[in-house]
Parts: sequence; C-alpha cells; structure tokens
Amino acid sequence: MRLLASVPYGRIVFTHNALPAIRPVNHLVDNQVIVVRTALSSGFSHSVREERSMVVAYEADEIDPALRLGWSVVVTGLAYPITAPSLLAEYGSRLRPWVQRQMDSLIAIEPTLITGTALVEAAAA
Repeated sequence: MRLLASVPYGRIVFTHNALPAIRPVNHLVDNQVIVVRTALSSGFSHSVREERSMVVAYEADEIDPALRLGWSVVVTGLAYPITAPSLLAEYGSRLRPWVQRQMDSLIAIEPTLITGTALVEAAAA
C-alpha cells in the first residue's frame, strides 16, 4: 500500500458487460483503502453502481524502461461507490481529475489480496 500511495495513477481491472475491462485512473490511498475518481457515465462506475459492489483488481507500478528496474503492485478487493457526503467532499478535494472531462464519481477499493513484483538487478555472477 505504501508503494501504491507513492504514485498518482494505476489501472483498474473490472467486468463490464460480462467481459474484462481495464482503464487508467488516478487514485489516493487512505487508511488502507484505495480511492479512485471516475466519470459517473464510465463503464467502471456504471458496473460498480449496478452491482452496488464488485470484485476488481487494481494495478500500479513504477518501472524504469531504460534500466528495467522498478516494481508493480496488484490489489484485488471489493469496489463500491462512496456516497457519504463528508467523504465525497474530502476525497473530491484531494483527488483532482487528471483529464479534461467531468469526473463526478468516487469509488473505494477495500483490499483483500495484495501481491507485487520487484524488478531488481540480477546478482553479479
């Protein structure tokens, strides 16, 4: 979770119309919960609202393409819409949209499983 909190965006993996879908989103980490901002009209937001909650995967990474070093973290957990007015106001002010369109939905992801990979230099032979 510390690594996820160190980067501003990742990719959400969810089911939309019975098919897997992946979308880039920006996020923040608060008390071991990942919060993402998306458009109310997006497939992801629609799927979560329709189901009221759903299992998703969330992946973020930081990889240096020249050195081929870095890390990747995947969180699997339950996503649900944030509806509490106080949380909508707090997260809405902290998590600004990063694209030029209305992003009017906040989704929380409660981790159930966290896995990761460290891309490190090979040991000297």
